[in-house]
Amino acid sequence: MSADPDALGGRLPLVNPETLANEQREVFDLLMSTLVPWAEGVPFQSSTADGRLIGPFNSALLNPATSSRFLELQFAEQVHTSLSERVRQVVTLTVGAVWRADYELYAHSAVAQKAGLSEHSILTLVNGGCPEDLGPDEKIAHRVTRQLCTEHRVDEGLYRKAEKTFGTKGLIDLTTLIGVYHGVCITLTMFAVPAPEPILPQAQACCDSKDRPGQHISTSSSRP
Repeated sequence: MSADPDALGGRLPLVNPETLANEQREVFDLLMSTLVPWAEGVPFQSSTADGRLIGPFNSALLNPATSSRFLELQFAEQVHTSLSERVRQVVTLTVGAVWRADYELYAHSAVAQKAGLSEHSILTLVNGGCPEDLGPDEKIAHRVTRQLCTEHRVDEGLYRKAEKTFGTKGLIDLTTLIGVYHGVCITLTMFAVPAPEPILPQAQACCDSKDRPGQHISTSSSRP
């Protein structure tokens, strides 16, 4: 843990668990029993030493009526997806790179490494590229995600390749995953939430060379 804990909320103060109201406490307890243990097992940092949540988890405490529903969507996506974990992480890092959402890239670089992506692939995805060592389905998922996020459309030829690769349900699952992580990255970007550490050891120089904002970069076998 290398960053000042009090700075890890970005523009938001980190919520003190002792001050939580009832609905906030329910969301906090859910996160502490699901996402925090999962994050520790990856590992990446999701809380401070004194028990305050960081990343998108801190902001989830501020409007529990809506964040609890968003968490339900995240959990449902994970449980019911037809996508492989490697494809999910390619998509997640691709969305994070578009947004330059440092905490998301920090956390999911670790998740992607655990899912079996090479460090080279992860760093390439973090910097907006398509790694050569991805599988054919992973490359198609990256291309669809990148085009949808940056051009707000998908070419007919690419769509047909993706449909043949993933099927209609797979494309629905892909779209849902992209939407979920747009929501995560929008929150992280709005509140300038930093990563507590560099994305990967070699990644910091890449990020600095692109003038990224500071170090800034979500359950069962769970995934955030």
